[in-house]
Amino acid sequence: MPIAHPVKTNYALELALLAALATLWAAAYTFIKIGIETIPPVTLIAARTLIAGSLLVLVMRGRGVSLPWARTSWRNFTVQACLNSAIPFTLIAWAETSIDAGLAVILNSITPVFTFLITLFWSRHEATGFRKFAGVAVGLAGTCVIIGNQALTHVGEALLAQLAVVLATVCYAGAAIFGRNFKNLDPMAPAAGSLLSGAAILIPVSLLVDRPWTLAPSGESVMALVALAVFSTAMAFVIYFRLIHTLGSVGTTAQAYLRAPIGVAIGAYFLGESLDPTAWIGLVCILLGVALMTLPQRKRPAAALA
Repeated sequence: MPIAHPVKTNYALELALLAALATLWAAAYTFIKIGIETIPPVTLIAARTLIAGSLLVLVMRGRGVSLPWARTSWRNFTVQACLNSAIPFTLIAWAETSIDAGLAVILNSITPVFTFLITLFWSRHEATGFRKFAGVAVGLAGTCVIIGNQALTHVGEALLAQLAVVLATVCYAGAAIFGRNFKNLDPMAPAAGSLLSGAAILIPVSLLVDRPWTLAPSGESVMALVALAVFSTAMAFVIYFRLIHTLGSVGTTAQAYLRAPIGVAIGAYFLGESLDPTAWIGLVCILLGVALMTLPQRKRPAAALA
């Protein structure tokens, strides 16, 4: 009987998808900032999860893929929703009523640190060797370089909003680790299931707190909501669950480091912000950190038998 060889991962493709995911999620902070101008945070996120989840279900139906209906699967979807959408999305949207989108991106870039620490001290579901530790340190150093003195002067202002983003970051780290429970499912299934579960949690809250039928959102906010749901949520979640399987939870959360320079670049291009020369140094550090956390290690050749 021929021996089945494992399928090799195309790491160039996976790293390209990692960069795409970072870009989609970096843009989300700007979409949120525009959306919350006339749509309250809870209602914005309830609509975001409902639209994105429904879109994914339609795409799955077109591909002939269906959601699992086992109670265990939906219990896991609900847990994933709390960790990866309902709670962190709402916390970030609320925080951006007080802080800039760029600062939210920067604070959220420490996700790999929490993922690494949770993996190291609790779950231990994948290797956490020195190279990944070095990647976390180098990436964090690069993020600190990008923040610069100007951003550091804002630390302490809107403290609750900043802490809300950090709490969202911890949720994302837990979600990356919990996401390995969906290894046997098509990546769209946990994405759609968790988003619909998040919508089921948030819609009643929205009806009670915001009374959305009384709102008059602007055209810009509605367009931002649609872009947020379609690109930064539906499309991003499919990529996210794929990368959980191919790069692992620590490697996947490395895109949080990429979000920082991408967010700075978006601000420079669309808002006319000037990039400090140290930002490019930070970008090199971040890319090096991502490489250390994601590229596979070469296996040492087995010692010859005597």
